[in-house]
Amino acid sequence: MCNNPKLSDFLQHIKLQYFSAFHIHLYSECMCNSVVHTGNLLHIYNVGGNFTNRQLKQTNILNFFMTKFFLLIFVTVFYTQTFGQTDLREKIEQIISTKKADVGVSILNLENGDTLSFNGNKHYPMISAFKFHIALTVLDKVDKGELSLNQKLFIKKSELLENTWSPFREKYPNGDVSITLKEALQWTISVSDNNLCDILIRLVGGVKTVDNFINSADFIIKNDEEGMHQNWDAQFLNTTTPNFSNQLLKRFLENKLLTKKSTKFLYKTMVSTSVGQNRIKGKLPTNTEVAHRTGSSFTNDAGLTGAINDIGIVRLPNGKYFIISIFVHNTTEKFKDGEEIIADITKATWDNYTTK
Repeated sequence: MCNNPKLSDFLQHIKLQYFSAFHIHLYSECMCNSVVHTGNLLHIYNVGGNFTNRQLKQTNILNFFMTKFFLLIFVTVFYTQTFGQTDLREKIEQIISTKKADVGVSILNLENGDTLSFNGNKHYPMISAFKFHIALTVLDKVDKGELSLNQKLFIKKSELLENTWSPFREKYPNGDVSITLKEALQWTISVSDNNLCDILIRLVGGVKTVDNFINSADFIIKNDEEGMHQNWDAQFLNTTTPNFSNQLLKRFLENKLLTKKSTKFLYKTMVSTSVGQNRIKGKLPTNTEVAHRTGSSFTNDAGLTGAINDIGIVRLPNGKYFIISIFVHNTTEKFKDGEEIIADITKATWDNYTTK
């Protein structure tokens, strides 16, 4: 028997755990002193003596089966990831193939870096999804000390336009009220108030300031909310791509755009979003944590809806995240059916990452 108890225990563990089915009996003679790994092969060395032919043969057998074992693990992981993604792609294709819509999708699994996209690099109108980018710009100025979340903003009645979505105007129809910058951001993100959004855009210096902060050819901003409401075509001037949306959300989550404090604030504000509940969150389990930003356009007299969007970060049961951005463009589906496209794609993604 070998006088090295650690080696003996290790070899016995290998034999019992992996090779008992092959009836390989490993004999460690007294001369063996250490075990090391090189690549995927296990090598047994001795100090003060030479292996017998029998020992070398046994070591080669061990190396062979260890290589097979690690190869099996690799193939299993590769199969799970590759064919899991293939299965998800097929499900998404089935969802969108029968819909009358131009659909852009980007999915990013932060646990393993897997990506999947449909029209991922195509530009789609953002509509109110751009409020995420505006909030980033405002909070960047907060982080730099140029603005403060506690500073007061006086909201004039003249700033509360009527022909637009504005829960704030409904609550304060006469305007002339003071709120904090923090509250203005919450109104803009959580309930998607268009009037407060434009007030924030003016506060930072206009859409050009937002464009300069995001600084990407995959993000184009020309209009504020008031501008997008001027005519049908005006709503399509602000565009981005599904893939860029995911990358921006990833950088945001990783605290690469804002301080940790500002990131936490905006993330919680996005989680509390009350609009667009039938999109990313639509078919997920109740109480699933989703930090997201929606966007919705007009529907014209011909029944064409310009955009139904949702971009967001979804927390899985294991505490990991996936990021998903879905843009439904120029659809003649009923509005609720356009939202269901987003819900079905997200649910398929959820099932793919949670079903073993």
